[in-house]
Amino acid sequence: MSTAWTEEAGKLCRTFRFADFSEAFAFMARVALIAEKQNHHPEWTNVWNTVHIRLCTHSAGDVITDKDRKLAAAIDGLVK
Repeated sequence: MSTAWTEEAGKLCRTFRFADFSEAFAFMARVALIAEKQNHHPEWTNVWNTVHIRLCTHSAGDVITDKDRKLAAAIDGLVK
């Protein structure tokens, strides 16, 4: 698992790896609840035990904003 968010192509990105698909999917469900509460939703992919998340604010022209940093911090709180 990468330990920090990185900027790639104008998005905050981080990859999370888990023991198996069930753990990855449970993590995604927890992220979904936070994202819905913040009304700010990630771009993400999931392949078996790996979840890759990309954050940017579409309404601001697909750039990184405080909304992305806030969501990233909340996601980090799930894995500490």
